[in-house]
Amino acid sequence: MTYTPTKSLTFDEFIVQYGDNPRYELIDGELRDMEPTGPHEAVGGKIAGRIFAEILRSDVNWFIPRTCLIKPLAAEATALRPDVIVLDEAKLNQEPLWQQEPIITNGSTIQLVVEVISTNWQDDYARKVEEYALLGIPEYWIVDFRGLGGIAFIGKPKQPTFTICLLDGEEYRQQRYRLGQEIVSPIFPTLKLRLDDVLPR
Repeated sequence: MTYTPTKSLTFDEFIVQYGDNPRYELIDGELRDMEPTGPHEAVGGKIAGRIFAEILRSDVNWFIPRTCLIKPLAAEATALRPDVIVLDEAKLNQEPLWQQEPIITNGSTIQLVVEVISTNWQDDYARKVEEYALLGIPEYWIVDFRGLGGIAFIGKPKQPTFTICLLDGEEYRQQRYRLGQEIVSPIFPTLKLRLDDVLPR
């Protein structure tokens, strides 16, 4: 990921200039070019497919939008763009921006967010953990398929890691999974998934 040395952007300026471009997000007025690679997109697509199949099997009123931004109310110049997001369709009538733009401001609309780690791993393991917890999102998956995160986040030796963050009060409890381990997701209790299943071929 690169940090574009431009002037600080407001949320509205970002929406006008980059709102339709899935390559960018905004953090504290700073434009982030997420530079997604083919393998990154393959992992995100496989995860979205597994989740979608589980939504259909569970017969819940949830869906995965093709594109979506999260605007945390407490952050004026921030627009987060998760790799996968699961929304509760019944709660979209509480979203003030949804009818005009695919933007979510209420954490209660969001059931799950997924970030696939790339070179911007610091944002995903630190800033977004705080933002998503403040929004009250019940579950956050961090998929570090190349083992890029810092040792404090994925342990030593560094290796591919799938972290499930579960909201406990106002903070996340985190559970790490390695290759070969069955992932446990309370939001999808019958989901059969291992990190191995979503790795790029």
